[in-house]
Amino acid sequence: MKKLAVVTGAGGVLCSTFSKALAEKGYAVALLDLNEDAAKKVADEINASGGAAKAYKANVLEKEALTKVKKQINADFGKCSLLLNGAGGNSPKCTTDHEEFLEGDESASDIKTFFNLDKAGFSFVFDLNILGTLIPTQVFAADMIGQKDCCIINISSMNAYRPLTKIPAYSGAKAAVSNLTMWLATHFAKEGIRVNAIAPGFFVTNQNRALLFDPDGNPTARTGKILRATPMGRFGEPEELLGTLLWLCDPKAASFVTGVIVPVDGGFSAYSGV
Repeated sequence: MKKLAVVTGAGGVLCSTFSKALAEKGYAVALLDLNEDAAKKVADEINASGGAAKAYKANVLEKEALTKVKKQINADFGKCSLLLNGAGGNSPKCTTDHEEFLEGDESASDIKTFFNLDKAGFSFVFDLNILGTLIPTQVFAADMIGQKDCCIINISSMNAYRPLTKIPAYSGAKAAVSNLTMWLATHFAKEGIRVNAIAPGFFVTNQNRALLFDPDGNPTARTGKILRATPMGRFGEPEELLGTLLWLCDPKAASFVTGVIVPVDGGFSAYSGV
């Protein structure tokens, strides 16, 4: 029987690419997403290419429901040996309109400022990213106890190193994901479960496309700032994350690697701006 990889957020641009790569490496892949149709499309592509995959509708914030999904996955494929926590994201409700404080922000009501950030939106972003990593790990790491060569891969962000303007909730939440990654690595080290994270730089996804390009497809001012701060001068392609993913998953090549967050960012984290 093939080893099983469970991928959350599997219908998205990055995680669908991850899922296909894992299938090519011989894993059976359980594709979890709140958008079941998006996950089914990925599963169909994997199966058409000779792989083994199945989509499951799942909310990473509902532990009881996720536990039921796990039972079905176990019946379909066996125990999980690789968990990729890819579910996450931001919300417009906790994104400020201004990058820096401007006079009048403290009393403004017609724009989003630091002072009127939506509490519910802030909580949603934190829950989606940090609890959306914690809860699937609680559910699927139980399968890994007693197995050999198991690992967990979390998805952090450049925001975890240096917070970006406008998105304080997402930046803080991804910093928490990095911290949790190190905590989990220590917690499970003697059990032989390696836990690491990938911190992508700037990639164009369905979630950020509208921020990076206008309706006519032209780069926005924010895109200009991002590319000027990225020494390689371009956005990353999803496939450029695969080398890091497959290395971290390899029980031989990365056998002594745990508790690290690996930037894949075109040099963004290395550039001081001068």
